[in-house]
Amino acid sequence: MTWQVWLAFLGAAIAISVSPGAGAVQSMATGMTHGLRRGYWSILGLEIGLMLQLALVAAGLGAVVTRSVIAFTVIKWIGVGYLAYLAVKQWRTATTDLRETVGKVGHHGGGRAALVTRGFLVNATNPKGLVFFLAVLPQFVVPTAPLLPQYLAIGATMIVVDCVVMGLYTGLAMRLVDWLHTPRQQTILNRVFSGLFATAAVVLSFVRRGVPA
Repeated sequence: MTWQVWLAFLGAAIAISVSPGAGAVQSMATGMTHGLRRGYWSILGLEIGLMLQLALVAAGLGAVVTRSVIAFTVIKWIGVGYLAYLAVKQWRTATTDLRETVGKVGHHGGGRAALVTRGFLVNATNPKGLVFFLAVLPQFVVPTAPLLPQYLAIGATMIVVDCVVMGLYTGLAMRLVDWLHTPRQQTILNRVFSGLFATAAVVLSFVRRGVPA
């Protein structure tokens, strides 16, 4: 991969990461309830899910999934259902003084394994990532050159960019904790994030095979 091609992919990676989606909503919700440091466990899960999708595309399985009506539909609706579950869970979150609970282990299911799993499921059950990789990667991969180094460079770039962007979303949400700490303010904020998860579920439900939404 030449520097010119890599820089072009870097721009695409930044654009995709910055655009609001389920991962951004998950990062902000985690930052609000767990803080920036623990929020990176959720981001770790997001990146594992993202790399799983890249690996599937690199192995050729991504094309199979997007061509199979049954496989694509099953994965899509699992993702829709999980985002809907997160919307309900966020809606029903009890109001507490977030300034005292941010960063505490176990708060709102904030164990490290739980945060990693939650982040992983958000990305792994979203076939939109597969559609994106299938549509974009061919533009940056030289088929006549060794593929493994190219996929490693693409994967490393995606991870670094997405970690930085999701970290910014997490930190931004954490700043809200000092401003929105009364029960009424927290209820409104929980409703907003619940609505964002629900919106992400609706958007995902409209994703079609082979066409980025």
